[in-house]
Amino acid sequence: MNIIVAVYSDWGIGCSGTQQIVLPEDRAYFKKITDGGTVIAGRRTFEDFRSPLPNRKNIILTRDRDFKVDGAITVSSVAELWPVIAHDDPSKVFVIGGESIYKLLLPFCISAHITKIDLAPHSDTFFPNLDTLPNWSLEDSGNTQVSGDVKYSFNIYKNNAVEDSDV
Repeated sequence: MNIIVAVYSDWGIGCSGTQQIVLPEDRAYFKKITDGGTVIAGRRTFEDFRSPLPNRKNIILTRDRDFKVDGAITVSSVAELWPVIAHDDPSKVFVIGGESIYKLLLPFCISAHITKIDLAPHSDTFFPNLDTLPNWSLEDSGNTQVSGDVKYSFNIYKNNAVEDSDV
């Protein structure tokens, strides 16, 4: 299992339930990486998308057992999640948010695809700073690119505490 997220320079990921800065290049990267795979989102993140993401197995992790969406699988605990993804290719399973879902599933993830955006708008939700977590290391530091006047880079971190066979 993996994570994919865009973070600001202070590791913020959003405010009032949505991303403040959306880069078309990041959306294209997200689509390319997750296409054909499985995505796991919390209810609020899923509601931001408004419908299941096409060409992906969509899983919603929520405490609301009555929350149902056509075209998505709803689970209400991590214990319920494991059998749903047991036969999926772990390299194609992606946690896509929000904050509480990232924090809950981060210890089980093999890698994190982090788009770093070189700005720090006001955020009320944050992703853990992988540069300061002992089990995580930067495996691939992407080249700085520019979208309009916004600098960003695609980076891959590895969780050294988890092996492919552990997930």
